[in-house]
Amino acid sequence: MLDWIKNIKREYPEFWKNYLSKFDKKSNRFVVLCTETTGLNPDKDVILSIGSFSVINNSILIGDSFEAYFAQYKFFHDNGNLNEFTVESKMKKLGESEGIQAFIEFIGNSILVGHHIDFDVEMINAALERLGCGRLKNEALDIDIMHRKLLDINNKQFSLEELCEIYKIPKSDRNSSSEDAYKIALLFLKLKSRLGLN
Repeated sequence: MLDWIKNIKREYPEFWKNYLSKFDKKSNRFVVLCTETTGLNPDKDVILSIGSFSVINNSILIGDSFEAYFAQYKFFHDNGNLNEFTVESKMKKLGESEGIQAFIEFIGNSILVGHHIDFDVEMINAALERLGCGRLKNEALDIDIMHRKLLDINNKQFSLEELCEIYKIPKSDRNSSSEDAYKIALLFLKLKSRLGLN
C-alpha cells in the first residue's frame, strides 16, 4: 500500500511530464527506430546507440532524424567488457540520462516502428526506470509482424537481413543503428502500402 502512495506522489523529471502531456491527440508521425545494445537482457544490458527517422505521409524525413551514441564506460568497466570501440571511438557520446531525455523529446507522441520493436521499447523503458520515469506510452508497430500478417505466417520470425532481401532493400557495408533504422523505414513504407495502412 505504501509503494502505491509513493508512486502517486512521485515527482517525475520535467522532460517526462512534458512527454506525458503530448498524448491528448493521436499523432500522424511515425518514428522508425533501432537500438544497438550490449546484449538482450533489459535488466542487465544497456543501450549503446539509437538511430531513428521520422516518417510522415509516406516520406522518410532525413532532416527529422535522431542519432545518439551513449557513453556506457561504467557498464563496460564494471562488467569487464571494456572494448576498443568504447575507448577509441571518436564519435561524440552522451550520458545515458542525456541521451534518453533527448530521444524522448524527439519522439513525442509519435507511433514507434521497429524490427522486433518490443525489445527496443523494453531497453528504453529500463533506461527510463533508472531516471525515475514511467514507461513509454507510444503505440508501436513491428515490421516483422506486418510482414507475417501480409503473408499470413505465424510460425516463423524474419531477421532484418531476410526482410531486406525479400523486399529488395539494398545492403550496406556500414552497420549502425541509424543505417538499420533507415532500412526499417524503407521496409515500413513498402509494408504499409501493401497492407493498405494510412
